[in-house]
Amino acid sequence: MSDIQWQKSSYSADGPGNACVELAHAPGAAVFLRESDDPDVIISTTPAALRQLMERVKAGGFDDMADR
Repeated sequence: MSDIQWQKSSYSADGPGNACVELAHAPGAAVFLRESDDPDVIISTTPAALRQLMERVKAGGFDDMADR
Protein backbone atom coordinates (compact mmCIF):
# COMPACT_ATOMS: atom_id res chain seq x y z
CA MET A 1 0.00 0.00 0.00
CA SER A 2 2.97 2.29 -0.32
CA ASP A 3 1.63 3.86 -3.52
CA ILE A 4 -1.44 5.33 -1.76
CA GLN A 5 -1.58 9.13 -1.71
CA TRP A 6 -2.54 10.08 1.85
CA GLN A 7 -4.04 13.47 2.71
CA LYS A 8 -4.39 15.17 6.04
CA SER A 9 -6.37 18.19 7.01
CA SER A 10 -4.94 21.61 6.31
CA TYR A 11 -5.73 22.30 9.99
CA SER A 12 -3.13 19.71 11.05
CA ALA A 13 0.28 21.10 11.86
CA ASP A 14 3.44 19.32 10.76
CA GLY A 15 6.01 18.23 13.26
CA PRO A 16 6.50 15.78 16.10
CA GLY A 17 3.50 15.13 18.31
CA ASN A 18 1.00 16.47 15.79
CA ALA A 19 -0.86 13.24 15.07
CA CYS A 20 -3.91 13.40 12.87
CA VAL A 21 -6.24 11.27 10.81
CA GLU A 22 -5.20 10.84 7.19
CA LEU A 23 -7.50 9.89 4.31
CA ALA A 24 -6.91 8.28 0.92
CA HIS A 25 -9.04 7.16 -1.99
CA ALA A 26 -8.97 3.40 -2.31
CA PRO A 27 -9.69 1.15 -5.28
CA GLY A 28 -13.36 0.32 -5.71
CA ALA A 29 -14.71 3.65 -4.40
CA ALA A 30 -13.67 2.98 -0.81
CA VAL A 31 -11.93 5.38 1.55
CA PHE A 32 -8.92 4.47 3.68
CA LEU A 33 -8.28 6.09 7.05
CA ARG A 34 -5.25 5.90 9.32
CA GLU A 35 -3.75 7.70 12.31
CA SER A 36 -0.53 9.44 11.34
CA ASP A 37 1.28 8.25 14.46
CA ASP A 38 0.37 4.59 13.69
CA PRO A 39 0.40 4.44 9.86
CA ASP A 40 0.42 0.64 9.61
CA VAL A 41 -3.14 0.41 10.97
CA ILE A 42 -5.51 1.21 8.11
CA ILE A 43 -9.28 0.96 8.08
CA SER A 44 -11.55 1.08 5.06
CA THR A 45 -15.04 2.52 4.77
CA THR A 46 -17.39 3.88 2.15
CA PRO A 47 -17.80 7.56 1.34
CA ALA A 48 -21.43 7.38 2.52
CA ALA A 49 -20.50 5.89 5.91
CA LEU A 50 -17.71 8.43 6.40
CA ARG A 51 -20.11 11.26 5.52
CA GLN A 52 -22.63 9.99 8.12
CA LEU A 53 -19.90 9.78 10.76
CA MET A 54 -18.73 13.32 10.05
CA GLU A 55 -22.29 14.66 10.18
CA ARG A 56 -22.83 13.01 13.57
CA VAL A 57 -19.51 14.35 14.90
CA LYS A 58 -20.34 17.88 13.73
CA ALA A 59 -23.81 17.63 15.30
CA GLY A 60 -22.29 16.71 18.68
CA GLY A 61 -23.41 13.10 18.54
CA PHE A 62 -20.35 11.93 20.48
CA ASP A 63 -19.99 14.81 22.93
CA ASP A 64 -21.19 12.67 25.83
CA MET A 65 -18.14 10.42 25.31
CA ALA A 66 -15.69 13.24 26.04
CA ASP A 67 -15.95 12.71 29.80
CA ARG A 68 -15.00 9.04 29.66
